[in-house]
Amino acid sequence: MKQLQNYKWRNWSSTSNCSPERMYYPSSIHDVVAIVEAATKNHKKIRVVGAGHSFTNLVMTEEWLVSLDNLTGVKEVDDNNHTVTVYGGTRLYDLSKALEKLGYAQENLGDINLQSIAGAISTGTHGTGIQFGSIPTQVKELTFVTAGGNLLTLNEENNVELFKASLVSLGMFGIIIEVKLQVVPSPVYRYISDHVYYPNLLNNLDKYILDNQHFEFFMFPYAEQVQTKTMNPTNTSPKSIKLHQWNNLILENYMFQAVSHLCLLTPSLSRSISRLSAKLVNKATINAKSYQLFATPRKVRFIEMEYGIPLEHFKEAIQEIRETIVQNQYTVHFPIECRTVKHDDIWLSPSYKRDSAYIAFHVYKGMEYRTYFRDMETIMKKYNGRPHWGKMHQQKTKDFRKMYPKWDRFIQLRELVDPEKIFINRYLDELFYNDERVKV
Repeated sequence: MKQLQNYKWRNWSSTSNCSPERMYYPSSIHDVVAIVEAATKNHKKIRVVGAGHSFTNLVMTEEWLVSLDNLTGVKEVDDNNHTVTVYGGTRLYDLSKALEKLGYAQENLGDINLQSIAGAISTGTHGTGIQFGSIPTQVKELTFVTAGGNLLTLNEENNVELFKASLVSLGMFGIIIEVKLQVVPSPVYRYISDHVYYPNLLNNLDKYILDNQHFEFFMFPYAEQVQTKTMNPTNTSPKSIKLHQWNNLILENYMFQAVSHLCLLTPSLSRSISRLSAKLVNKATINAKSYQLFATPRKVRFIEMEYGIPLEHFKEAIQEIRETIVQNQYTVHFPIECRTVKHDDIWLSPSYKRDSAYIAFHVYKGMEYRTYFRDMETIMKKYNGRPHWGKMHQQKTKDFRKMYPKWDRFIQLRELVDPEKIFINRYLDELFYNDERVKV
């Protein structure tokens, strides 16, 4: 098992960094058990890192950090029930390729596919489409190594309460070593990227959401044009998407990187750049395998905040966002990404018990974001928003307790599997335990 000392770690957006005493790369479940046993014996805390795409201090630790990059791949396939069991460190892009060879796909994915499957589940990562839940809803079974080095397998049959609590648990139940996922026969989708004027989008928003299997849109600050993206099943054969990928690489990455740097040097250009970007958005119609279309390369570094609000407030919220941006003249040029997710019954999922609209705010790395995020967060809270666990927010324990009916019970169950809090870092301790302690 590979092991490093005095390792320097930094997340993708450089908003979090640390120097863990030890960095472990286990290559077997036995290795993971040995690490946790040693940590328990030596009173060390453990955090697990995947792609480092979370924008908060979820991973940060000065003690032991574990990467599952050597514990990856498909372990088992059940063709009768359309499930696959994969190791926790498997990255989403590798999983998609492996599933494609087996004739399967995940029913929905987000627009970034760099995360490990364990990380995507633990933070409630989602895609778009009101018929589909977040990635954790695809999970049929989870296997953890919990405190003391014990193996714990959870599903709806053997302990439904602990299972629902553990699905979005930010790595606080233990280390996820195996995941059984529900998958679907690999579909072909027709993807359409288009421009519409904002009033037309607003008037037809319900139809866009209900008539398309996957729908999202991007609102550019100060611009009247909105980019829409739809994906629906087709019987047409898939085509090469190399030209589409090339256009994305040039327009949405290299050119956007160049204009973003201009905005960093001269923030007053942001409004003009945003309007120009809206006009230059690539129009396209493509037929391809689903996994080739869900994700988009993201080479431009940014900082992000995202909230899920009840779907019924979607129109009001985006209208208020647009008006607030114009009123306060923020120097922001990144589009606002808007998606929808079906309700679920996962305790700490932002979509718990409600169909949701997810609204994501981005700012180019290095540019001022605090005032913009603060004001947008105020709007999101007005509409009963719940923050994405992997993205920036300013919520505290007392806020979460109001948002999540199962909050206290979640903490009680978490303490049963990790009474010494070896999987809790300083950030999570403040987030979950900064007011009156819950009695078990």
